[in-house]
Amino acid sequence: KIPVTVIPSGGTVQIGPFSVEFIPVAHSIPESHALAIRTSAGTVLHTGDWKIDPTPIIGKPTDEKRLRELGDEGVMALVGDSTNAVREGRSPSEREVAKNITELVKAAKGRVAVTTFASNVARLRAVADAAKAADREVVVVGRAMERVVQVARETGYLDGVQAFRSADYYGNFPPDKVLALCTGSQGEPRAALARIANDDHPQVTLNKGDTVIFSSRTIPGNEKAVGAIINGLIMQGVEVITDRTHMVHVSGHPRRDELRDMISWVRPQLLIPAHGEALHLSEHAKLARECGVPKVLICKNGDLVRLGPGDPAIIEELPHGRIYKDGNILEPDKARAVVERRRLAFAGCAFVAIAVTDKGDLADDPEVDLVGIPEKNKAGEVIADEVFDLVVSTVENLPRARKRDPDAIAESVRRAVRAEINEQWGKKPLCVVHVLMV
Repeated sequence: KIPVTVIPSGGTVQIGPFSVEFIPVAHSIPESHALAIRTSAGTVLHTGDWKIDPTPIIGKPTDEKRLRELGDEGVMALVGDSTNAVREGRSPSEREVAKNITELVKAAKGRVAVTTFASNVARLRAVADAAKAADREVVVVGRAMERVVQVARETGYLDGVQAFRSADYYGNFPPDKVLALCTGSQGEPRAALARIANDDHPQVTLNKGDTVIFSSRTIPGNEKAVGAIINGLIMQGVEVITDRTHMVHVSGHPRRDELRDMISWVRPQLLIPAHGEALHLSEHAKLARECGVPKVLICKNGDLVRLGPGDPAIIEELPHGRIYKDGNILEPDKARAVVERRRLAFAGCAFVAIAVTDKGDLADDPEVDLVGIPEKNKAGEVIADEVFDLVVSTVENLPRARKRDPDAIAESVRRAVRAEINEQWGKKPLCVVHVLMV
């Protein structure tokens, strides 16, 4: 069993030489906290994900009073959320979104489906309140959503909210009495909304005159997948509402005025912008300089930063990135075995075994085994037969000096086989060649 230490909001824990205080901040995920890490050299404040929302639907507002106190005590470095550093103003409140969703659900005539990030429990509660105001039953569709709803109820975040129904009950309600709360806001192909849009869901369907509300933003890189679902729904006559036309989503991250507030509260000696692409980090750094922060350091993943003594600096780059759980082994996701299996999954593998005499002649027919490669090409020819003939001709046509070098034979055959299969199939498989000198 993994030992778990429960830390109360606002509490402090000692971790080795560091004292870590958990300071509540508003965010779309419940119980978000900034960390005030006290070291022998000074205090580092890591904001985590945060925003300023005086009246959050769930959880505590950002603790301005405690942050100001930290500023009075002295903050050596602020590691700050940069996600919205390019956007002026302030992030709107979740309550504005809740109000708009309620109005949209009440105005809808047919069935309504709402999709959002399952982790945004405040949004789930807002959708439930909207359904109640419109006299609709909430049906939860999608395993991730079901898990979050269960945990939210167990921890009290959905206290007072009517019980949700499973997808099995969807067909039991009239169109104007049901609201489906779905996974799939990012276009995930096997999530609930994608299956509904493709008319592939066993319980839930949408028809002309129904409404789908995307109460989320599209994460960069997912535009094509989300667009395909939206287009599919519109072609079925479903009305689709997104944050482009209605305020049905707000960010859980601070815009520029909120970043200015944080800097003015804690008055750090150093800002390290975090959580964003190069543009966001750069804009946060510029804003900090404008606000009078003495030092700014832009880092990338893996950078080891020395905060003191002396001027802060990047002194080393450490191994970083995702860790792949390979059976019972943990290794980098770019480990050789992991990369090879991905290649195998995409293009298969060709195994070739060759026996060659000391004069460089074939001692017997080559053995060719194709794994994960089609049996025949478009012309109906057996690909393995074509590869067999190619291996024989490749070995026979090698210069005499190379015929006596097993490594040279293997490399020549490997290159020829990959090129031949690419010509026949359009993909280059892995190729493993074993040469036995007899």
